[in-house]
Amino acid sequence: MVRVFLFLAALSALFTAPANAQQNGFDLDGPEVAVSVKRGDVELPVAAVPALRGGDTLTARALLPADQSARYLLIVAFLRGATNPPPKNWFFSVETWKPKKDVLTVTVPQGAEQAILFLAPEAGGGFSAVRGGVRGRPGVFVRAAQDLYQASLDRQRLDAFVGAVGRIGDAAPERLATAAPVLAEALRIKLNADCLLKQRALQAVCLTQQRDALVLQAQRGATLTETVTGAPVDIAYRVAATREGGAGYYSPYIGLARDLARLFGAFRSAQYQYLPALALGQGTAIHLQLNSAPSFQNPRSVLVAPLPPIGDAPPPLWRSGAPGALCLAKPDLVLPLDDAALLFATDYARDLTLKVTAADGKVSLLKLTPDAERGGLVLGGGAGVAGPITDAVVQGSWGFDRFSGPRVPAQIDGPGAWTPQPDANVIVGRDHPLVLRGGASACVSGLTLRDAAGLSRSIGWKAAGADGIEAMLPLGKTRPGPLTLTVVRHGAVAPDQIALNGRAEPSRLDRFTVHRGDKDGVLEGARLDQVAALTLGSTRFAAGALTRVGEGDRLTLIADAPLGESGDTTASVQLRDGRSASVAATVAPARAAMQLLERRVAYDPPAGARPIELPAGLVPTTGALTFSARVTGGLAGAEDGIEIAAGDVTRRLTIASGAVQRVGDDVVVATIAPQATFGPAVSGELRIRAWRGGAAGDWQKLATLVRLPVLTGIECRDACTVTGRDLFLIAAIGTAPDMAAAVTLPGGFVGTSVSVPRGGDGTLYLRMHDAGDAVLRAK
Repeated sequence: MVRVFLFLAALSALFTAPANAQQNGFDLDGPEVAVSVKRGDVELPVAAVPALRGGDTLTARALLPADQSARYLLIVAFLRGATNPPPKNWFFSVETWKPKKDVLTVTVPQGAEQAILFLAPEAGGGFSAVRGGVRGRPGVFVRAAQDLYQASLDRQRLDAFVGAVGRIGDAAPERLATAAPVLAEALRIKLNADCLLKQRALQAVCLTQQRDALVLQAQRGATLTETVTGAPVDIAYRVAATREGGAGYYSPYIGLARDLARLFGAFRSAQYQYLPALALGQGTAIHLQLNSAPSFQNPRSVLVAPLPPIGDAPPPLWRSGAPGALCLAKPDLVLPLDDAALLFATDYARDLTLKVTAADGKVSLLKLTPDAERGGLVLGGGAGVAGPITDAVVQGSWGFDRFSGPRVPAQIDGPGAWTPQPDANVIVGRDHPLVLRGGASACVSGLTLRDAAGLSRSIGWKAAGADGIEAMLPLGKTRPGPLTLTVVRHGAVAPDQIALNGRAEPSRLDRFTVHRGDKDGVLEGARLDQVAALTLGSTRFAAGALTRVGEGDRLTLIADAPLGESGDTTASVQLRDGRSASVAATVAPARAAMQLLERRVAYDPPAGARPIELPAGLVPTTGALTFSARVTGGLAGAEDGIEIAAGDVTRRLTIASGAVQRVGDDVVVATIAPQATFGPAVSGELRIRAWRGGAAGDWQKLATLVRLPVLTGIECRDACTVTGRDLFLIAAIGTAPDMAAAVTLPGGFVGTSVSVPRGGDGTLYLRMHDAGDAVLRAK
């Protein structure tokens, strides 16, 4: 009984395996086909070709074992769209079992749009049957060519990730915790962060479980097919709301077997059935990966595999991922890239170099090597490059075509570049802030300070722009005299030795300034680090932030309450050692206060877009905002006006510039275009304050800037499909004013359509990422 049970279980597994494979993905190894493409005088393996072009010469040969018993016809067909059957002479075949006659050489026809490869069992009439099937229903095979090619690219990303994780797990498992997130980001693979918390021996296995669900959208755009054939696209972190992806969040690779099985089911006959295969580029050949076992009995299985799409291949849409400038002299430098998954998963990119142009016009070409484990291009070395640099751009070949981009913020400098600002004098007896200018901040690896007695110490520092660094010199216990600051660089460039002059400076109290109604004032002088507090009349101010300005100091002093009326012109200063001193005091007039009166928004939606209504207080970034305000005491001076801020950016509108108009004694009117004023990426809270007599008033909220999507259509059946662009700006979308049953879009969503429940009168209600809880209405 046990033997019978085991036999029946094995037999059941045998007949259910194809169905399971079809559900679970393409995990069955198939044959290999050597395919090369020749364009002009250049010949490349098809794995290095992102797109074919009319006139290309295609050479294919099935790499079957010498003892292959089943005979296959190798067929290459060209298609020209879903509604236009291809002519009969666009189909080519070769008998793979005939030595010296098993190579198929064809020319890509002009006007062809897709190419597809078949391996059909030789059974008499196989070529005619395939040709008739394709010409009878070309749309099915157009769809298969597109989706199988996209899924093949997705699978190559997945295989690259799994292979790299396996290599690292075997050789250096301690590196997985840091390498896996970089690999996942580079190849656009979903990373299960919980796996990195497991024991090292279990991390690699955990990271590669449920492989089909790991694949995310690779690049900008709704599909990879759009990416390689030139459709306009946006950056994508997930496949979302694409027909090919079944409106899911992951790559179409996941549900492809099910979809194609449904499509090809209509073609099943007593003699043939179609079996989809992925085409994975491996050196000079493509490896076919099957989702179920082929049949050699009627109905025999015809393997269907994709070839690259036909058309112009646009250059790669990589972006530099560098957070700041990169030093070319840094050993083993990596140029981080975003949206470069296909760079790491395919052989499309060749002969990659960094073209560096120096200020003297000299051009250097530095070799670049892709490295997914490090998330970018590894520089072969910047030896021989002399700074400063005016331009650095990645260039190479993408298939047959040359490309240039992206530009890289690269730096390098030479000895003697750094100079102290404003001069080489530093104050001893306290910590002294120092600014250096003139060199490449990205190339600095360390600072060392040596005093006259020969004592050296390392100094912390930070970059202050591309050509500046800031450091705080610990001179509290240093005596006056010569000092030497050494700037150490990456690479073999000699360090700079900067001579500094350490000198003592006596305390000096120049003046104290405070505005009536303010809680803080500013004391100017020297050695103000010795000041503990200041008293003006009955108001006591405590020492706050100290800054170095030119040859002196500025010390902010803060009171517990705003300063009222005061006629005092002298303040008392309390020093930390217990002594007191006096200083001249100026009580300036109160800062201008502003009261917002009215706002008006002007906004014209793009042509063909559905208009979007905004609640009060929201302003579209592409619109214009006119507002009026009352300023206590008015604005009289030509340089008086209004300051407007969005995020960290502040703009001043003055009466002299005409940007602010006065109405009567105390009312002002101004108009701004947010994107023209603050840049195309502006969003969030917009603040204003009055500016009068060189002093600013208090900030107050003016409005909230909102980036709006462009909604171009809505089509309703069982559910409603909303189409448009920039839909990633939407947090949630629905058909009810209370947002009941609204669809929440995931962070990073970049699809061009989204499905929402049907309801209402066709009006859409939106909640935007930029607008918090506000609900917008689109008619």
